[in-house]
Amino acid sequence: MPASDLTLLTETAREAGELARSFVGGELDIQHKEDNAGPVTDADLAVNRLLEDRLRNARPDYGWLSEESPDDSARQAKKRVIIVDPIDGTRSFIEGGRTWSHSLAIVEDGIPVAAVVYLPMLERLYSASLGQGARLNSTPIGVSRTQVPDGSNVLATKPSLEARFWPNGIPDLTRHHRPSLAYRLSLVAEGRFDAMFTFRPSWEWDIAAGALIMSEAGARVTDRRGAALKFNNPVPQTDGVLGANPKLHAAFLDRLV
Repeated sequence: MPASDLTLLTETAREAGELARSFVGGELDIQHKEDNAGPVTDADLAVNRLLEDRLRNARPDYGWLSEESPDDSARQAKKRVIIVDPIDGTRSFIEGGRTWSHSLAIVEDGIPVAAVVYLPMLERLYSASLGQGARLNSTPIGVSRTQVPDGSNVLATKPSLEARFWPNGIPDLTRHHRPSLAYRLSLVAEGRFDAMFTFRPSWEWDIAAGALIMSEAGARVTDRRGAALKFNNPVPQTDGVLGANPKLHAAFLDRLV
């Protein structure tokens, strides 16, 4: 058995990457989930089976929450819960893109304590343990020092810049986008972008790992109204996400509320 939860997540993420890569360029049985929840492929399901087998066998006392598994309310009674998105950015995967990821986290009493976001096509593995800092491929990383929204480089979708979200003025920023929400969080943790936000309800499996990586890199990560993120909720969603270094986070929040 791996010595730590982070070691377990890291080894399992790399194994998942090998499996997912084996589907690249092949025929994918693409199905569409109900309620416009997005596509799912044979690769998503195969990776989910691998993750569940490896992680649940290694940590049988932990709860389980995955985008591609039926939700089991028994997880709410567990002190520790594994939260995964087998392939975050499935549309990018289907289109032959390279910026999809595996997002794996372990949460204790609602707080992420170990996390990995792995992009197998780019060989980028972001990781963090609570109180131990964040890393990219074993190298420590940290957030940018930009302190004002105007002129900042931000990862967000176009609807996030609609006036209805910004009662105190839309920031004059440069918007960028990546299909994987976990990757967006990790890129801000790395300091390649100054902030990220999304104002749509956010699934826990998309953000649990990236939230820890980002906070361990020096960011403040909250919901869109500035409330602390808590995971393993009965409905596994948060009220959006806002993440940046503390001063920039506060400056964005001033524009939002």
